[in-house]
Amino acid sequence: MSRVAKVPVAVPAGVDVQVADGLITVKGPLGSLTQRMNPLVMVVREGAELLIKALDESRSASALSGTFRALIANMVHGVTKGFEKKLQLVGTGYRAQAQGANLNLSLGFSHPVVYKVPEGVKAETPTQTEIIIKGSDRQRVGQVAAEIRAYKSPEPYKGKGVRYSDEKVVLKEVKKK
Repeated sequence: MSRVAKVPVAVPAGVDVQVADGLITVKGPLGSLTQRMNPLVMVVREGAELLIKALDESRSASALSGTFRALIANMVHGVTKGFEKKLQLVGTGYRAQAQGANLNLSLGFSHPVVYKVPEGVKAETPTQTEIIIKGSDRQRVGQVAAEIRAYKSPEPYKGKGVRYSDEKVVLKEVKKK
């Protein structure tokens, strides 16, 4: 069995977890998340904890039990505290502005880039060069951050572009004659 799956998932007060028809639904103060379960994995509730067990001794069942334990733990964390990613814009004239469900980006192109933020995710701009993406679904928050970063990823010579706040960009030395 996976070592990750051996650790139970703690379910805090105010979070409702339901397992039925191959679906697991987690409801909390920040929303509701649903995940389809694999038939090789079983979820058992014992008090305020969830135990994830593989139904057979195969390698794939063991691996899936650890994967689903991590997914369920992320769902519980998402509906209680939520997830956030911070992006920084580095470069002269690079700006971001949140307007409702749209994010307007000036990234040095001849035209402004308008990114439509999907449902369940919020984008905030405390300053013109900072973007904070918040939501309860970890995968969706990370995907939105990756899509925004993909418009202008950091280039290796000056480091200009959109980067994660904790990302270290290694700059290359310019060619010399």
